[in-house]
Amino acid sequence: MKRLRSLVMVLLLLGMAPAFAVQPDEILADPALEARARNLSRELRCMVCQNQSIDDSDAPLARDLRLLVRDRLLAGDSDDKVLDFLTQRYGAFVLLNPPFNWSTALLWLAPLAVLVAGGAVLLFTLRRRRFVSADPTPLTPDEQRQLNDLAGR
Repeated sequence: MKRLRSLVMVLLLLGMAPAFAVQPDEILADPALEARARNLSRELRCMVCQNQSIDDSDAPLARDLRLLVRDRLLAGDSDDKVLDFLTQRYGAFVLLNPPFNWSTALLWLAPLAVLVAGGAVLLFTLRRRRFVSADPTPLTPDEQRQLNDLAGR
């Protein structure tokens, strides 16, 4: 039983290890260019996974994008030129942290709108609860008689 528990713990720990999506054949010989490529890869969204950077994704499209980034860097492009090229090609969605402009305003303002709406609902609920929990008016003698009749008293 102890061995099984130990095996399960080791497997769980191995499962929590970070994924190394960058393959050895993708790594550039120049360490400075490779560091720039890794930094850029962390800023770009995997179009398949959508919640991971291309640096973390094992998807074939992420690999293609990583190779494209490295090719652009080898061609002499600056980091901004690489990001501009990919944004023109795939749209602002390819950026994990898109800039604030008219086309991304909903993306940036939606969390604030949800927060304000939640606050309004909370305020409305608290106000309503205060009015409901106020002291009730006493029953009239006729209402008290009807209540007693219903209760069987």
